This record gives sequence, structure tokens and C-alpha cells, in this order.
Amino acid sequence: MNAPASPIAPFRPAMPPEAPLAMPVQRLDAWDAADGHKPAVAHPKPWLARIFVFGAAALLTAYGAYQMYEVVSVSGGTTALQYVLLALFTLNFSWIALAFTGAILGFLVLLRRPRTPALPTALATRTAMVMPVYNEATARTFAAIEAMRAEIDATGLGHAFDYFVLSDSTQSDAWIAEERAFLELRARWGEDARLYYRHRPKNHHRKAGNIGDFVTRWGAAYDHMLVLDADSLMTGACVVHLAAAMEADPDSGIIQSLPLIINRNTLFARVQQFAARIYGPVIATGLSVWSGRDGNYWGHNAIIRTRAFAQACGLPDLPGKPPFGGHVLSHDFVEAALIRRAGWSVTMLPALPGSYEESPPSLIDVAVRDRRWAQGNLQHSRIIGAAGLKPASRQHFATGIAGYVASPLWLAQLVVGIALVLQTAYVRPEYFTSEFGLHPVWPRFDPVRALQLFGLTMGILLAPKFLGLILALIDGQVRRACGGAGRLVLSSLIEILLSALIAPIAMLIQSGSVFQILLGRDTGWNPQRRDDGSIPWGDIVRRHRWHMALGLVTGIAAFAIATSLFLWMSPTILGLVLAIPISWASGQLSLGLALKRFGLLMTPEERDPPAIAAQAGRLAARNAGLGFDDADALRALHAEPELAHAHAAMLPTAVPRPRGVIDTDRALAQAKVVEAHTVDEAAAWLSPKERMALLHDRALLDRLGRLDATQP
Repeated sequence: MNAPASPIAPFRPAMPPEAPLAMPVQRLDAWDAADGHKPAVAHPKPWLARIFVFGAAALLTAYGAYQMYEVVSVSGGTTALQYVLLALFTLNFSWIALAFTGAILGFLVLLRRPRTPALPTALATRTAMVMPVYNEATARTFAAIEAMRAEIDATGLGHAFDYFVLSDSTQSDAWIAEERAFLELRARWGEDARLYYRHRPKNHHRKAGNIGDFVTRWGAAYDHMLVLDADSLMTGACVVHLAAAMEADPDSGIIQSLPLIINRNTLFARVQQFAARIYGPVIATGLSVWSGRDGNYWGHNAIIRTRAFAQACGLPDLPGKPPFGGHVLSHDFVEAALIRRAGWSVTMLPALPGSYEESPPSLIDVAVRDRRWAQGNLQHSRIIGAAGLKPASRQHFATGIAGYVASPLWLAQLVVGIALVLQTAYVRPEYFTSEFGLHPVWPRFDPVRALQLFGLTMGILLAPKFLGLILALIDGQVRRACGGAGRLVLSSLIEILLSALIAPIAMLIQSGSVFQILLGRDTGWNPQRRDDGSIPWGDIVRRHRWHMALGLVTGIAAFAIATSLFLWMSPTILGLVLAIPISWASGQLSLGLALKRFGLLMTPEERDPPAIAAQAGRLAARNAGLGFDDADALRALHAEPELAHAHAAMLPTAVPRPRGVIDTDRALAQAKVVEAHTVDEAAAWLSPKERMALLHDRALLDRLGRLDATQP
């Protein structure tokens, strides 16, 4: 039997006293500007930047469309299929033209090398550092919080920040691991910890609902909240700069930093890390300049004025069922649009250093996350026409939608192109049509002009990469940190080659996601895999076998139709044929580390890791040694009465069960824990849902605590 329990110390509340803040649900079909915030001063719009970006993109698209028309109309007549090809090409070309002109703008701005302002010496406001978690590894998340607090305290302004871990975890082991890590860290920090933890019984509306719950219950106590992801890291200087920028601008609602990817080692993740570091600032800076105060929000590593968020960002449920109805999935774009509609500004500080995140380790991991993003962005088609939105906000929605629609458009362009070549090779010209003509209706192409147009398209597509490479080459510090000019150029070529091979695979994956969404198939919300590591070979084959088969069939058909068609499509064919080995290689730690040993795909943050990243790594290793993530929740509660007492104290007040309504998971959990003699029996019998029901019930927790540890 269990030994008598030792006295339990009084439990200090896990959350501060509630400070409610009203967060009304917003209407999308109506808006009265009089209800919004009145800016303190008139802020000019960046009209010249917008005219340059959108005007130049429109002119470039018109030129590309004209050249394509000349390519397909060489015979003096144009068929319906050729017009379809022209339309698809124009849509796809406009997408890359806009990215090109935005990158040109960003390049010109970054040539001046913007400087970071001096660190402020005082803050008059309070900021909540808010980290939502969902079945994450506690070793990493609590290490990040500890490392960030140490850096913020080192600025001398730590008193202005409190720290919140907001859990939506649905796995019992993850939930109890979070509580153990929270209690351990709070005990080490002492009476002035200012560290808080809350677990929601139901993850209603997912991350948006998690943040909304915090705002409505505790938001009034804080001027700002800085929203993090579970893989976020921000230096003390970066955090303090964001808080000072918010204080200095009373009209600001959201200020977004540009997170750089760090700590990645697999081949695919290091390619992403290199691309984000070398090319990302060019694109982000251009976006920041033309957006001005009509910017966008990416959901994390950004500071938000709490009152403005509560006033404007209560998200409504969309009519209908998922995937287009229900709660808003990609909430960040919508929150930026609504807060901007309410008169608050949304800006970005892309040159502010010290903001970091991590990325998925393999192509398949990205595809899983991308499926959710695809649904969220396509769902914005229901919101883009909402009343009162700023034109720039609608453009951000359009850009997000186009980012996923572009894949099926590219696929359609390839199919139509193949059909036209097939028609040219095998269909006899119709010399005598119903309409009088001097020439037969026979689709033909101008090969010289087609080659020139292909070169123009590739140049525009790759230009942002070359612009970022130029900036890195002329910045001595970045150039040396990336291994010198030779290795930097070679790394860019490797990134371009691997990205070109991955592009057709990603195109088919995204096209499949879009088709599934259009067919009404909803996606789940699985936790993101953040660790380096490979995926089982069988899963890779299962996910990519159809991509490989399609590549083989397309290659054989293209070669049979015309050698020129095969050569034109060879990059796409090669990527699809090699889909399985490419996906396998993408998650290999050994390949990424081999390139690292040769000094390739290096970034400045990898060559000289930020102090906060190194410290977070050491703390994560220490936390992992404590074994919180490896422990079984029920056994941990049974073995540690103080933990069980603290867990019960952190539970919200139970809502009385309506008469006649039976919670089957709780009822089964009660029956099993009553029948069990030992905690091992209970742990073996309870299903995951029954475990969660038990962990929410104080009476069942008490019964669990009275079980034997082992069979008598």
C-alpha cells in the first residue's frame, strides 16, 4: 500500500487575478468607420512605392502576355486551346512579376543598410510574453522562455514583462509535462517569477481561441502582448525594441518582426534556413515598404496592442461547414486586416535583429503544415470582400490565396502545353473550315521567341535570389560568415538546384491539397514536428509513389511526342521521377551536416550562433535530462503527491453536468480506475480520451492517488 502522504504545501495560483477585457465578435458584412480608432496624426501612404511595385508588375505582365501571344499566334491564327495557354501563362507570370518588383524595391532599400536604433533605457508599459503550446516538447519551450527572460532582464527592463504559457494540449503526457516544467521553473525563479500557466479544457478555435481566451480574461492588465510560437526565440534587445516602438507610436496595433530560421540541420531544413537568411530580407523589406502601415501579421514574433486587439479582432465563425466554413483557420492575416480596418496600423520591422524561429525538418513535414495553411488561405476567399477592409489588406489576402492557386494553375499550364504539342504532332491541319481563311487552322509556335520568353520568365523567377546574393556578397560580415564569396555562390547554386527539383513535387502536393479543399475535405490540426530526424522509408514511398509514377508517364509520353517537349519539361520530369529519393534525402541529418562540414549553406547565425540560441540549447538539454517529456502522466501524478495537488489546484471550477447527459469518456474512466488495483493497471486500461477525462476530474484524481503502485 502507499505510504502516508506528506503534508502538502499551500499552492500558489498558476495565473494572476483576472482582468477581463471585452472582445466583441466582429461583423464581416458591415462596418462603421466611426467605431474605429482615430489616429493621433495623419500618416502618409507609400504611394510611390506602390505605384512602382504594382505598376511595374502590370507592365511586365502585359509585356510577357504579349510575347506569349506572339509565340502561339505565329501561324496567323490562334486556337481556343492556345488562348487557354495564354491565359494560364499570364496568371502565373503576374504572380512572379509582382514578387520580382517587390524584391527590387527591397533590394534598393537594403543597399542603404538600415541601422537599428539605440536600446531604450526605460519602458512605461507592461507587456505579456505569450506562448501558446499544443502538445509540444516542454524541454524546448520552457528553455526558450528561460533564455528569453534572462536576456530581457539583462537589459535592465525586465520588470515590464510577464511570461505566460497558454496550453491547448490534448495529450495527457504533454499536459502533465508542461505543469511539471512550469512548477520547477517557477520554483527556481522564486517569488518574483512572473511566470504563469493555464491549460484550456477544450481547444476551442485553436490558437486564435487560445489567445482570445487570454485577452478576454487577463488582457486588461497588459498594454501589449508579444505573441510567440513554441519554437520562437527573441533576444532581449529585440523584445525591448518592439515594446519601445509600440510605446512611441500610439496608433500602432501590431508590429511584426522578421524571424530568421536557426538551429536546423537536415538537408531540407538547411536549404530553407539559407534561403530565408539570404533572400528573405529582400522580399520582406519590399513588402514592408509598399505596405507601410497597412502591413500583415504572421501569427508570432510580433507585439500587439492588447486593447486594439480586443476591440477589433473577435473572429466570427464563417457560415457553413469546413473547409470553407467554421472557425477561421489562418487567423493571423484576418486579425491584421480587422485591426487595420479599426484604424490601428500594422507595420513590420524587417531590419530589426534578434527574432528567430525553427522550421520543419523534411519535405513531408512541410507538406503536412502546408495542407493546413492551404485551407486557411483559401478560406480567406470568404473574407477578402469583408466590409471596410483596406485595399492593401485585400491584397494580402489575394497574395495568400494566389500562393496556393498558383500550383494548380502551373499544373494546368503544363497539361495544356502538352496537349498543344500533342495536337501539333498528331492532328492533321483542317484546311477547309466553316469560316473562310487563307491558311489552315494549325497550332504552331515560334521556337525562338518561346526560348526568349522562357529565359525572361526564369530570370524574373530567380531575380529575388540573385538580389539577396548580391547583398550578401557586398556585406563583408555576412560574406565571411557564409564561408566567403566562393562558398556563398556555390551555396546559392545548391539551393537553386534543390529548390528546382523540389518545386514540381511541391506543385503536385499543393495542387492535391487545393483539390481536396474544393471537394470539401477538412484538415486536422496536428502538432508540428520540430526535431531533426528522418521519416520511415515506407511512409515516403506511400506519399510520393504517385508523383514518381506521374513523372515516369509524363517523361515517356513527352519523349514519344517530341524530343523538344521532353527537353522543355525535363526539370519538372526529373523532380517527379526522383520524388522518393529527394524526399528521403530532405530529412537526412547526415546530408545536412556533410554540407555544413564543407561550409556550404552556412548562415551567419549558424557560423556564430546567437547567445540566446546557445543558451536555449543548453537549457533544453538540461530540461530533457529531467525527463518530464518521457514520463507517463498518471504514474507521475501517483508518484508525486505535490504534483497531483498542484494539478488539481490548477483545474478550473467544474461545470455541473446536466441531468441525463453522460460523459462517456469520464464514465468509462471512472469505471476503470475504480476497478483497477494499481496505477499500472489504470494506465494500461485507460484510452487517451479517458486519461484526459480523468485528469480533468478531482474526484477521479483522488481515486488514482489511492491506488497501489504495484500489485500486492
